[in-house]
Amino acid sequence: MQKENNPWRFIVLSFLFIILIGTFLLMLPISSRSGRFTNPLTALFTATSATCVTGLVVVDTGTYWSLFGQIVILALIQLGGISYMTLLSFLALLLRRQVFLHERLILQEALNTWSIRGVMRLARLVFFTVILFEGIGAVLLFLVFIKDYPTITSIKFAIFHSISAFCNAGFDLLGGFRSFTGYVSNSLLVFTITSLVILGGIGFIVIHDLRSNFLKWRKLAIHSKVAILMTITLIVSGTIVIGFLEWKNPNTMGNLSLKGKLLASYFQSVTPRTAGFNTISIGGMRPETLLFIILLMFIGASPGGTGGGIKTVTFAVLLFAVKATLMGYENVEILGRKLYWDVVRKAWALFFLSLSLIFISWFILLLTEDFPPLNLLFEIVSGFGTVGLSTGITPHLSNLGRIVIILDMYLGRVGLVVFGLSFLYPLRRKAHIELPYGEVSIG
Repeated sequence: MQKENNPWRFIVLSFLFIILIGTFLLMLPISSRSGRFTNPLTALFTATSATCVTGLVVVDTGTYWSLFGQIVILALIQLGGISYMTLLSFLALLLRRQVFLHERLILQEALNTWSIRGVMRLARLVFFTVILFEGIGAVLLFLVFIKDYPTITSIKFAIFHSISAFCNAGFDLLGGFRSFTGYVSNSLLVFTITSLVILGGIGFIVIHDLRSNFLKWRKLAIHSKVAILMTITLIVSGTIVIGFLEWKNPNTMGNLSLKGKLLASYFQSVTPRTAGFNTISIGGMRPETLLFIILLMFIGASPGGTGGGIKTVTFAVLLFAVKATLMGYENVEILGRKLYWDVVRKAWALFFLSLSLIFISWFILLLTEDFPPLNLLFEIVSGFGTVGLSTGITPHLSNLGRIVIILDMYLGRVGLVVFGLSFLYPLRRKAHIELPYGEVSIG
């Protein structure tokens, strides 16, 4: 089996390679503030969380790691967010090196685009988009932090959190596992972070389409329309539901002003879609709110972006597939277009595989951990969706529990379908064989 015929395996192994390098670097004494070697499992958990842009941590990022360790984490976040292959492709363009077909196929899968045509142009756009948005975000966040921290610290915080937000990573340096709870009513921080999260999670395919067809809704690709509409729907509905459920909860929003409540509702509607920041206590939320956020984390961001989850477009395809079945339609239709059955089958496969992974992980953690079942499910979906939100149990997980979450983060980032294809692709039938129909009962 030649490597050019299996781009999925390269993606799976490249993420693993970056994680292992990051683990080694984080284990070194220079990476911790104490100057001591870090436990291999702690380093592996942190490196996986950073590379898979998740944000779950077992030690506090701002107080445990040294400046060198924080730079390693930031580099892993950036590599994991835009993908290793995208960076290599852009460097090849700068060096005027020819990018071969099998490399373009890998890049196509890494960017989750449906065609190899124009993939190098998209890679170039990705790189400049990342620099532009993270740069603007850093400037705006500097204006926030300069009021509370020295200039050097403010610059450091601004750059780190801008990259972390755009890559949907959820890592923060504020210390005490408190994320942005001290800025719950700060409009500039809330809208800067959420804008970076949305832009990073909407997908580079959509950004490219919007750039090419600015203010021309009719000319946008069906993929872009679905991603945008689903994103808006989830943010608006999430803001309303979370605000309604937590409005009077004294552990979260109950003691906030009207402005604080509205900003907190909006912020926590955006970040569960794979960013992992929070401005109110996640552990203090009502069970029904946690369950709703689990749904948002499961859906996640959009294809081709820096986020995880089953993706907004996948969720939309599933909804319209159910509608087509109930209405007796022959085809699955979205916004006046019918979808290829390969797309629908892939969506159902991803949905089934995702639920299976979550169920197996939950079953294991129920056996090994002494925490409420809902909190364990929240942790698992947060890991799988590469979100990073936690009710506060992450540092207290057993070694086996941490390994389970590590696998969830890794599989959630590389994608279960991609992971399956990386190993099962050679086993697929070489030639199409028509088999006789068989009858089974459904429902």
